[in-house]
Amino acid sequence: MKQPIFRLTGLTYFVIFLFSYLAVSAQSVEQRRWAAHVQNVTITRDDWGIAHVSGKSDADAVFGMIYAQAEDDFNRIETNYLNSLGRMAEAEGESAIWSDLRQRLFIDPEGLKAHYAKSPIWLKQLMTAWADGLNFYLSKHPNVKPRVITRFEPWMALSFTEGSIGGDIESIDLRQLRAFYEDDAMAYAMPVERDPLAEPTGSNGIAIAPVNTVNKNALLLINPHTSFYFRSELQMTSKQGLNAYGAVTWGQFFIYQGFNERLGWMHTSSAVDAIDEFQETVVKNGDRYFYKHGSDERPVTVKTIKVVVKTGQGTSERSFATFHTHHGPIIRSEKDKWVSIGLMNKPVEALMQSYGRTKAKNYTEFKQVMALQANSSNATLYADAEGNISYFHPNFVPRRDPKFDWTEPVDGSDPASDWKGIMSFNELPNLKNPASGWVYNSNDWPWSAAGSGSLKQSDYPKYVDSGEESARGRHAVLVLQNKKDFTLESLKAAAYDSYLPWFERTLPALIKAWDGLSAADPLKSKLSGQIDVLRSWDLRWSTESVPTSLAVFWADNLVRKVAAEGRKSGMSPEDFISKKATPFQLLEALSTATDKLTSDFGKWQTPWGEINRFQRISPEIVHPFSDVAPSIPVGFTSGNWGSLASFGARPFRGSKKWYGTSGNSFVAVVEFGKTVRAKAVTAGGESGDPKSKHFNDQAERYSTGNLREVYFYPSQLTGHTERTYKPGN
Repeated sequence: MKQPIFRLTGLTYFVIFLFSYLAVSAQSVEQRRWAAHVQNVTITRDDWGIAHVSGKSDADAVFGMIYAQAEDDFNRIETNYLNSLGRMAEAEGESAIWSDLRQRLFIDPEGLKAHYAKSPIWLKQLMTAWADGLNFYLSKHPNVKPRVITRFEPWMALSFTEGSIGGDIESIDLRQLRAFYEDDAMAYAMPVERDPLAEPTGSNGIAIAPVNTVNKNALLLINPHTSFYFRSELQMTSKQGLNAYGAVTWGQFFIYQGFNERLGWMHTSSAVDAIDEFQETVVKNGDRYFYKHGSDERPVTVKTIKVVVKTGQGTSERSFATFHTHHGPIIRSEKDKWVSIGLMNKPVEALMQSYGRTKAKNYTEFKQVMALQANSSNATLYADAEGNISYFHPNFVPRRDPKFDWTEPVDGSDPASDWKGIMSFNELPNLKNPASGWVYNSNDWPWSAAGSGSLKQSDYPKYVDSGEESARGRHAVLVLQNKKDFTLESLKAAAYDSYLPWFERTLPALIKAWDGLSAADPLKSKLSGQIDVLRSWDLRWSTESVPTSLAVFWADNLVRKVAAEGRKSGMSPEDFISKKATPFQLLEALSTATDKLTSDFGKWQTPWGEINRFQRISPEIVHPFSDVAPSIPVGFTSGNWGSLASFGARPFRGSKKWYGTSGNSFVAVVEFGKTVRAKAVTAGGESGDPKSKHFNDQAERYSTGNLREVYFYPSQLTGHTERTYKPGN
């Protein structure tokens, strides 16, 4: 049989030519944009490797800053977007399927493209410049091989806006999500125990009014507690009024925590209730599902989500039929109910708010940016050159019917459980210029944020905040109250104050238990020396401190043993240990701590700095640790014990020393006068490349709280400049 002969007609030639022309034309338009940005951008690297990016326009500055970020650690940028776009399984395989599905319940590429199309022109320009900067970087660095994302599109920036939706989504239990969508009863049976000593995530923020400072200028402490190397440090300026400095999450194009010439802002994770779960009564009619809402039965919306998964042979695709009500997506079942979740999803407003605050010049402008109400979980500490200080509560708080207990799933079939809009700025617990002259937040409730000048919990609905006062919060009050002579240096000293208030009430319970032992009890003699050391301890950490080692090992052991019992009693571990723990529990934990210290370090009299270490030997995001590799002693402890300077450390497989992975990741103190002055330090160093001298050049400063001067003004860069260049050169 003869094969048919296909001849190209004139029309076919024209179509091929047209598509080729359009492809080349689009490419040339993009390359012309790249060239224009390069012409308008200058990057100056200071002697710490920190990028100071200047651009003619804001879009130029965005292009330059994201290019500089990619130079420092492209891997972390791509990883953040694999997470935010729900594409991690394309890089890591089946282990990431369920986290991808969880993300894609809210982050839909087509939806983000529609949001992008409706965004303000100025925001589109910034998103386009962001994508251009990353694509230009990849074009100039062919040796950099992305795991998945070989080309960035402007709309992708809307997946990672730091309105906190990422953190909100991560509150969804993957085990239960999988059990529902895979009908896997065994997944429910898998035990999931919450670590009672998980390092508190969040931050410290402190603002001091001029009335309490020597120079009569407002001061601000910026101290995020995150995983190490989570953010870069840089400055971005433009001739359109942008001049911001601070910490930037890898891949985002705005200063997340920082300052400009006139004001500064610091975000702290809060206990605001901005997420709700609804028990849905679902019935099946034929092959369709319906859910009850009052007297109505509404159809359950079904959306197909396809997750691409890396395999040994390439990729495969998993398809999920996901269910949604007007409250939100279904995330699990409870007995005969389906459970949906409602949370903030305002990507355009969140990105506008995140970028807009970096250009605000006074309190009024900053408040106007906050009026976008697209920050669902972060409190904000604020100070400015006019002397104002403020606490801003998270500004996305649904208005609800108080008859429900919003700390638990509510009856979604009752229309009264529907959100009643969003609480206005004036309805939220925001605080400006308190009489105390200071305000702070350490991830605890706002009701003691300004000492005697604090807001009253009774004036607000219970669901506005569900937190409590922590040991770190009590510590902050101690270093702030009754002090009228703050300077930049003394604010830094307060941020590193070594007191550990968690042991104020717990250690006396231990000592009382030992005092009550009979002389014949073996623990009386075994623990005699340890009790003497703890009895005389001033509750302050240091690298030389033996009682810090003993107390931390004791508390670590005891909290893990009594946490469940404490939860049943409705008590925190601190309260339970000081009030209800038995003498045997208290003393056995000290005996175990003694044995552990002796086994691992040769003696229980081991100074804290020989145990608690900072180590950076690898660019990997999941960092490996080794007792035989170089490391640095760190004095400050976990924030669980009330240390304001937080260092979340633990032993790892094959190690006896404890290595930090989270806590103080960036620290800055800022003074707002006629000019702005700041000091800062970043964990490790600016570069993610072990071959760079800036990979670990700040480690010693970090471990001792020795902040360096920030070069905010061009004149400060004189004598401190390593190189000045154009992107691509």
